[in-house]
Amino acid sequence: MIDLEATGDGLILPVQAQPKAKKNALVGVHGGRLKVAITQAPEKGKANDAIIKLLAKSLNLKRSQIKLLTGATSSKKKFLLHNITSNELRRRLAECLET
Repeated sequence: MIDLEATGDGLILPVQAQPKAKKNALVGVHGGRLKVAITQAPEKGKANDAIIKLLAKSLNLKRSQIKLLTGATSSKKKFLLHNITSNELRRRLAECLET
């Protein structure tokens, strides 16, 4: 189960990034974090941009709804998601992870 955290600004989604993967994908849950594989190398923010793009596409969100809060240079990141409820986010994550 992913440890979502509600704040006044939205939901905080913890992510475990796996850069330089073979393909971009939401691959599961690791230690309470959403594990995200991306093909980009972790340099100059390219991997973070790729994660935001993948989250937006996979979770049917606008890129403007997703903001990196912490972990810009770490594999452990936290993203702030705007305008989505915890239940709706969990439903969309479950759909993405079951395929």
